[in-house]
Amino acid sequence: MSFQTSALIVTWVALLLLALVVSGLVRQVHALSSGGARRADRLGPRPGSPAPNADQLGIRPPAVLLFLSEDCHTCAEVLDEAGRLNGNGPELHALYAGRVPAGSEGQPIAVHGSQAGLFERYDAIVTPFAVVVGHDGRVVRSEPIGSPQALRGLLSSMVR
Repeated sequence: MSFQTSALIVTWVALLLLALVVSGLVRQVHALSSGGARRADRLGPRPGSPAPNADQLGIRPPAVLLFLSEDCHTCAEVLDEAGRLNGNGPELHALYAGRVPAGSEGQPIAVHGSQAGLFERYDAIVTPFAVVVGHDGRVVRSEPIGSPQALRGLLSSMVR
């Protein structure tokens, strides 16, 4: 077999694999655009609904629940910022699905580990994620927060 024949066969195989990859991507885009996947606007409990199991943590509304992950760098930054902002607004609670990362116990806010059940009840599928619980024990808002600045913005909007 000549070099040209081998190159032609390899080229056709590569084109076939590329076509399969593109076909898979087109199916994923179609599923996302048709609502087949979870949409970001459906994260967290709906505003006005009772805050699930808030009494389990000893939460005194108003409060902000921060759903964090131990291996998330942004979560660590948000936790540090929450510690700095503690006492300047609503009660803050940090929740981890698994164990609490080393050094988090010394934070000036309440830190709760082994809360995977609450992650499910609050539909917190991304971290960091915040749920604001109002004076009446109902959810005011819930949203992903991608930075310490976003947490500051969330808390300042509550003070107004």
